[in-house]
Amino acid sequence: MTQPFQLAVCAEMLWPEKAIDWRAARLTERGLGVGLWNYPDHDLTKLAAVGANYTIMNGYLEGRLADDEGADILLQSAYETAQIGKNLGVDRLNLHGTGLGDGGIPIWQHDVVDGPMWLKARDTLNRICDMAEAEGVVFTLENLNGLDHPGCPFGSTADVLALVSSINRPQLRINLDLYHTQIGEGDLARWCEKCLPWIGEVQVADNPGRCEPGTGEINYHGVANALDKLRYNGPVGMEAFALGDSDAAVDAFVNAFTLR
Repeated sequence: MTQPFQLAVCAEMLWPEKAIDWRAARLTERGLGVGLWNYPDHDLTKLAAVGANYTIMNGYLEGRLADDEGADILLQSAYETAQIGKNLGVDRLNLHGTGLGDGGIPIWQHDVVDGPMWLKARDTLNRICDMAEAEGVVFTLENLNGLDHPGCPFGSTADVLALVSSINRPQLRINLDLYHTQIGEGDLARWCEKCLPWIGEVQVADNPGRCEPGTGEINYHGVANALDKLRYNGPVGMEAFALGDSDAAVDAFVNAFTLR
């Protein structure tokens, strides 16, 4: 049995009764990386003291890709977040097409993205790359599904791939969230292949329910083997709730991405 991937788990979604630094320490004890969401929710001093490998964190607090005002806000927010990320040693800072509000609902909803919005989004992401290069950090752009996040511009897997591949700079990678891809497009193995040159991280949860592998319809053993055949050996992060016990959910994730 082998584990060719760099496995990590989103600490915010498991052990809800425990403090976030306890969760980070628990995952670190298990030899796993630690994913985070919004840094203002946490005691950063305690998180730093854990000594965890923080693999990914939300890379902004506000802003948008496709309009002038939103882009300026995003650049400033991403710059400020990059400083926090560097202090924690975060590997990747995550972006979306627009900020997400309560329940993951996009703050700035657009069902139709026109040509000028595409051009502005590319310009904004190139500005992000310029800043990231100067700061020595890496950002990812995550795909989102339209059921959980209605009206999110540039949310589909296809749109994220089109943007990141057209910019094609090492400071911007794809956060390929296969839970969202399954709902939005399906055909997970082929999307992994299409996105492969630009993947910064693969994120997983089962569908429906957004819980650990084995609780829904996705064959994550098959996904793991497909990624291995593509010679992908990068980060795979579970961003999922536990259907029951959180430790058992982590076990299920590790088992799904252990090759036999």
